[in-house]
Amino acid sequence: MLTQLDRIEKIRANIQIAFQGSPQVIDYALIGLLSGGHLLIEDVPGVGKTTLAKAIAQSVGGTFRRIQFTPDLLPADVLGVNVYSPKTGEFHFKKGPVFTNILLADELNRTSPRTQASLLECMNETQVSIDGETYPLERPFLVIATQNPYEFDGTYPLPESQLDRFLLKFNIGYPSRSAQKKMLANSQIYRSPSLEPVAQPEDILQLQKQVEEVEVCEEILEYILDIVEESRKQPHVIGVSPRGMLYLRQAAQALALLRGRSYCIPDDIKELAVPVLSHRLIFTKGLESENWIRELLEKIPPPR
Repeated sequence: MLTQLDRIEKIRANIQIAFQGSPQVIDYALIGLLSGGHLLIEDVPGVGKTTLAKAIAQSVGGTFRRIQFTPDLLPADVLGVNVYSPKTGEFHFKKGPVFTNILLADELNRTSPRTQASLLECMNETQVSIDGETYPLERPFLVIATQNPYEFDGTYPLPESQLDRFLLKFNIGYPSRSAQKKMLANSQIYRSPSLEPVAQPEDILQLQKQVEEVEVCEEILEYILDIVEESRKQPHVIGVSPRGMLYLRQAAQALALLRGRSYCIPDDIKELAVPVLSHRLIFTKGLESENWIRELLEKIPPPR
């Protein structure tokens, strides 16, 4: 009988077979999966975003769908649509690609705000509402959205309300030299291997319940509140929302479980403050959010 930590380690090791990037990126992905949150990856093309999403889906025995977002994509292309059947004289619902366990929303900022907004209910409520009918999505449900940080012509930047729905925002970066050499040594065009599942969706749902039970003591709660409230006092900054505050606690609980603990420590908060909070801040002057958060953390002493 596998323990919780054994199960997580098997999933992590399985993902590493296909994904050659940083172990920290895998941890971020697992934090999103185990906490029921969603991920926004901002990076250049070709660093393994699709490989990572596929590896997660294959490792947990889940379904995977990819949507290439374009300016002409409609909400019905994402969610689904009611189709009329001449034989029966009735409409029936044809599910869209959002009905999956792992959804890769590729280049989300290239589609219109209307289509971007179609994901809000999916990410918040794990359901889709069409013509007054509600359809539950599969569980677990994880959205991994990507956007290119350089090609902004013809794009629609994600509004603050949508950015706030993502648990973590981070970049992948380039693989190590040894990992790139391994790719070069392959005589064929590099393709990620097909992975055998080492867990099932039911296992992930069980782990999500375990995340909720991770203890967050009074001192850690006060530390989170100190960070959030300090962010709201700073000039030229609209600070962290209550949702961001709750997401920081939620992510820290998932990180503690990944580290084999049943309780959170201050280092969990410090490690996740940048990827959880940086995309939630609104600057009225040209400030860099990630460095700003790091400077903020230096001002606030963690609990001992």
